[in-house]
Amino acid sequence: MKNFYITTPIYYPSANLHIGHAYCTTIADAIARYKRLAGYEVFFLTGSDEHGQKIQRSAQAQNKTPLEYVDPIVDNFKELWKKFHISNDDFIRTSEPRHEKVVQEIFRRIRDNGDIYKGEYTGLYCTPCESYWTELQLDENGCCPDCHRPVEKVSEEAYFFKLSKYADALLKHIEDNPEFIVPTSRRNEMIQFIKRGLEDLCISRTSFDWGIPVPDDERHVIYVWFDAVINYITPLINSNKMEKFWPADIHLVGKEIVRFHTIIWPAMLMAANLPLPKQIYGHGWLVTDGDKMSKSKGNVVDPVALVEEFGADAIRYFLLREITLGLDGNFSRDALIQRINADLANDLGNLLHRTLNMIGKFQKKILLPANDLTDLDKSFRAEAVDTAKEFRRLMDSVQLSDAVKIVWKFIGRANKYIDETMPWKLAKDESQRQELANVLYNLAESLRIVSILISPFMPSTALKIREQLKVSAEFKLDDAEIFGQLESNHEVGKPEQLFPRILVDK
Repeated sequence: MKNFYITTPIYYPSANLHIGHAYCTTIADAIARYKRLAGYEVFFLTGSDEHGQKIQRSAQAQNKTPLEYVDPIVDNFKELWKKFHISNDDFIRTSEPRHEKVVQEIFRRIRDNGDIYKGEYTGLYCTPCESYWTELQLDENGCCPDCHRPVEKVSEEAYFFKLSKYADALLKHIEDNPEFIVPTSRRNEMIQFIKRGLEDLCISRTSFDWGIPVPDDERHVIYVWFDAVINYITPLINSNKMEKFWPADIHLVGKEIVRFHTIIWPAMLMAANLPLPKQIYGHGWLVTDGDKMSKSKGNVVDPVALVEEFGADAIRYFLLREITLGLDGNFSRDALIQRINADLANDLGNLLHRTLNMIGKFQKKILLPANDLTDLDKSFRAEAVDTAKEFRRLMDSVQLSDAVKIVWKFIGRANKYIDETMPWKLAKDESQRQELANVLYNLAESLRIVSILISPFMPSTALKIREQLKVSAEFKLDDAEIFGQLESNHEVGKPEQLFPRILVDK
């Protein structure tokens, strides 16, 4: 069995959850579910990034310890993943003892290789981004170039990582491996960043203590980004799965943190004599009605309320269909409702309901043998198989939006097939009973295939379809590429509404 390892970034424990948090994890979950469907053994990791000065200050403002501050927030993340049907295999918290042990082990290994040294840091630090900057890197207002908030002048004893030593090796690896950083726009940005010159990285602080202590020098805590990225190997080392799953197949990250994952993290791995991940995929931002989500702008979309109103599968479908991976995507409540009504209630929901209703009405819920197929029947069957094969190709190349669209194109074809064959008319003519049996069998079988193809995106809906078809909940991708697996005389269930149509007040 082939192995596949995918990660999301471990999320900063923000007290204000928004739909953007769910977007990245839903992408990763769809990929993980697809790989399992295709026969891979999958390890899917997500988690929370809990150290740093920003967390310590937030906790102090509430008269709490950092752990007291982050624990309920982390619980909210875990609950959100359950609501969104996220199938992660592990949830790593950087505050866990298992992580501290691995971070200190990697620190020692890099230090023993001569790539960590002690010095004096004097420079500019952005606490919200946990990032160090030079004067030349600041924006036109002298603020952080990422978040555009004021930076602080910092001067303290610190340990440094010889990041500059690995500039040439990093550049060569990126240029020799076009798939290492995706999409191409992010790759080009990182190439230019390296060519401008890399400075050694300050990797410890003494001005606060919420972090992992530097081995043999506990006055220092390890820089949060040096600590955080090591989480990708912590669960593997702790469970003796490094050989099985490392290097990671995909690190899925937001575009704003691509630099940490494609420059700092690979350089650390080189220094520790460990293989580099196969791919870092920098996805775009999710914006609201064309504007980036911001608490100050009041346009943050609460994912919990959204799921409770519309259901997880509807939200997952919208996010994965509407947004091309790698580009910014727009979230709109109106657009969501339109998709639910048109694609889910009308196209998919009606296809299932009409099919099962006709099988129940005309054949007492029993699928009869299909024989003497017409050219139209054969063409429809071929389209079903071709859709499954194209779906595999698109998912293998991580084109999620196109994969969703190709499935819905076939769903539209199935609805048109009903209109073309008019089963209600065939049922009135005894001499066309075989044609009726063929059409109803083909429709039921097409729904079986659709249930497999939508399972990475809409796992709950896929199971509901299979329950109504009365077929096994166990399936694999290969089952979608063979038409005719439903047996003759198979009894289907009673149709139930998948997605109620949403009435919108004009």
